[in-house]
Amino acid sequence: STEEEEVVLPTVFRVALCGGTHGNELSGVYLVRERLKRKRKVEEEDHIYVVTVMSNPRAVQQCRRYTETDLNRCFTHATLSGPVTDKTPYEIVRSQELNTLLGPKGSPEAMDLVCDLHNTTANMGLCLIAYSDCDWISLHIYRYLQMSDIPVRFIHFDLPLNEAYSLDSVGKHGFAIEIGPQAHGVVRSNILSTMQEGVQHMLEWIHLFNSGTQFEGGKVDVYTMVKNVDYPRDFETRGITAAIHPQLQDRDFCLLRPNDPVFQTFSGETLKYKGTEPLYPFFINECAYYEKGIALSLARQRSVGIPSIRSEREGEQRKRKSSAEEMEEEEEIKGEMEEEGYQKLIEYGEESDSLNGQYN
Repeated sequence: STEEEEVVLPTVFRVALCGGTHGNELSGVYLVRERLKRKRKVEEEDHIYVVTVMSNPRAVQQCRRYTETDLNRCFTHATLSGPVTDKTPYEIVRSQELNTLLGPKGSPEAMDLVCDLHNTTANMGLCLIAYSDCDWISLHIYRYLQMSDIPVRFIHFDLPLNEAYSLDSVGKHGFAIEIGPQAHGVVRSNILSTMQEGVQHMLEWIHLFNSGTQFEGGKVDVYTMVKNVDYPRDFETRGITAAIHPQLQDRDFCLLRPNDPVFQTFSGETLKYKGTEPLYPFFINECAYYEKGIALSLARQRSVGIPSIRSEREGEQRKRKSSAEEMEEEEEIKGEMEEEGYQKLIEYGEESDSLNGQYN
């Protein structure tokens, strides 16, 4: 079985930590801003190079989810390879810049790991959201987080890489860290601390992995997305006619069974779950999903076997460059990324202390 074999994987040296992909999800915005102040010297000594990115500076300045279109839907292969004109929405231009900085998606040059920080208004606690249920790096990080005291869940969107639409799909490995409940445009210290702790544990795991620690195989629970459910709507106006039922509100990841209440219409009537299979609801009543026609998502829970893993040792790096060449290349990459990342910050006024500076 999977969990008994040992898999040897390349080290995870270059990590991107991104926040502000949605400009009003403030835990990631402030976490990234704090790290940029400290200029990330710490991780370099730990044989990890962490580049910290404010993904959507314009939206961050305006404290809005996005300025023209949702940046976190712009990372499909089609959008990344599309032509750009002066009429192209800012977020599409920005997605291509980020793909150049952190990718290109699907290429050997891409970041080893991209972690994108998000908040939800739903009562979901801490979740990792990824496109693969067999990316052993992401699943081992998830298991490592589970061993700390943070309750954490793993949500799997089953999409091929070229259709994967979010920023984390640009890396060789990647996931979003999604934490709630937190209202958009608000920062809550308990949610921010949980996020900081999650990021710390992730970097700790990477350090251990890169230093040759072997992680035992085992089983983890994964929630695979099955479908989205929209609000009941008025046939003519398309306006919603019901809200999430009080018995379902805030009960993310509590099993929803056939005939359980789902909606309460504005006239007071209860609408029940018509499905035949019990499923796990999440993103219940997410504020940003009203425009997307999603009242909640439903997932199936399954147990996934993960193998024991360790990083390649020196002699195993077949066809790898001599370490001198590698060091030289790392230095070069660091220099370029520092430069490019920093340039972007200056261009977008992220060096200013306030969010109110006008974008010119």
